[in-house]
Amino acid sequence: MTATPPTAAACGRPYLDALEALFADMDDAYRCAASHYGFHCEGCEDNCCRTRFHHHTCLEVLYLREGFSHLSSGDRSAVERDAGVYSADAAQRPAKGRGRMCPLNRDQRCILYNHRPMICRLHGIPHELHRPGRPPARGPGCEAFDRHCGHLPYRSFDRTPFYTRMAELERRMRQAIGFSDRVHLTVADIILLP
Repeated sequence: MTATPPTAAACGRPYLDALEALFADMDDAYRCAASHYGFHCEGCEDNCCRTRFHHHTCLEVLYLREGFSHLSSGDRSAVERDAGVYSADAAQRPAKGRGRMCPLNRDQRCILYNHRPMICRLHGIPHELHRPGRPPARGPGCEAFDRHCGHLPYRSFDRTPFYTRMAELERRMRQAIGFSDRVHLTVADIILLP
């Protein structure tokens, strides 16, 4: 079971500011790579918002919760209701495959787009990872990418620097606040945290 991550107040604003800068760099690199292919992520049937991603950093949990706290009380209540339904449905379904729409998705748009987690920023286009002592690993684009752009030659999109920066920032923040527990949460789980 995942322990409850610390609050934003416990971790301090400098870490969340550094995360914002990292996310801005991710967004810029993604935009550049996607534009190379002419790829635009817009309301496809195979919506990645129906994929059950798990998030593993306290920083992403805190940042998403910060965005959630700025929603109107009506929006927060609706999202919490949808997160409860999502979690109940997820408990009935296998971990892989398509499920319910993310509880933050409204009319094919994320209502916390600026606070979305890392995988939501990087998913969709082919990429590579360079892990120490191993050959580079390549990952595919999403189904929509493959349909529209899969015939185009691969353009390097290396996620390694972003993962490395995220890991170092997370390590420093956890060390500063003394938090060492595992984080393995969906967006719905994050929304439903006490």
